[in-house]
Amino acid sequence: MTKIIAIANQKGGVGKTTTAINLAASLAIMEMKVLLVDADPQANATSGVGIKPDDIQYTIYDCLTENVDPNLAILSTSTPNLDVLPSSIDLVGAEIELVNYPAREYIMRNVLEKITKEYDYIFIDCLPSLGLITLNALASADSVIVPVQCEFFSLEGYGKLKDTLNLVKNAINPKLEIEGVLLSMYDQRLRMANMVIEEVRHIISDRIYETVIHRNSKIGEAPSLGQPVLIYDASSKGAVNFLNLAHEFMSHNNTSVLS
Repeated sequence: MTKIIAIANQKGGVGKTTTAINLAASLAIMEMKVLLVDADPQANATSGVGIKPDDIQYTIYDCLTENVDPNLAILSTSTPNLDVLPSSIDLVGAEIELVNYPAREYIMRNVLEKITKEYDYIFIDCLPSLGLITLNALASADSVIVPVQCEFFSLEGYGKLKDTLNLVKNAINPKLEIEGVLLSMYDQRLRMANMVIEEVRHIISDRIYETVIHRNSKIGEAPSLGQPVLIYDASSKGAVNFLNLAHEFMSHNNTSVLS
């Protein structure tokens, strides 16, 4: 059965897109069939897996606003078993265009229902805001992964996000759960980062992944070449981090992993 996971945090710059690309790609390398849905008009997840504007005929915007079949928009990537439902700057207008639609919170869910049987996992890379597009993503998802940067302001942002997730769960999507909290951008040289990790594990009662994503130059370089870090440099610390995260994710979901 397909599981849909939103990658969300209303705070920008915490590694949402990096997590979405690299966790999806790691699971694909492990022979899971994975779809990455780019629900951000910046389209960084789209370009980050090597899709160029000239490759795109339809985007998630067309699926949401014009009822285009998502099968016509989905593109294969150079990573085996990984597809992408691309985005573009047009998605900015969808927030306004969808306001008067009936059941506007469930439009993305209706889109994804047409393709769920094709995939083991669907990851939605969300905007760093809590507008209608992000609300659609949360209404579609079974669970949420929350990347949290290793700094104290991120703890405050997590509390606000959790309040929002509880509202969504109570009002729109009763099945929504927190899949896990992912500590990202960790620099072991910084005393503050170590303090944050200790504080997070003490304060947050939700599942926190044992895997921590370190700051790593290869993670930053890979998107410029349109590649997940595992493809760009499989031996890098970033690639190892995300492979470990994928194994931990699979273990939590009781999915067997091919070794």
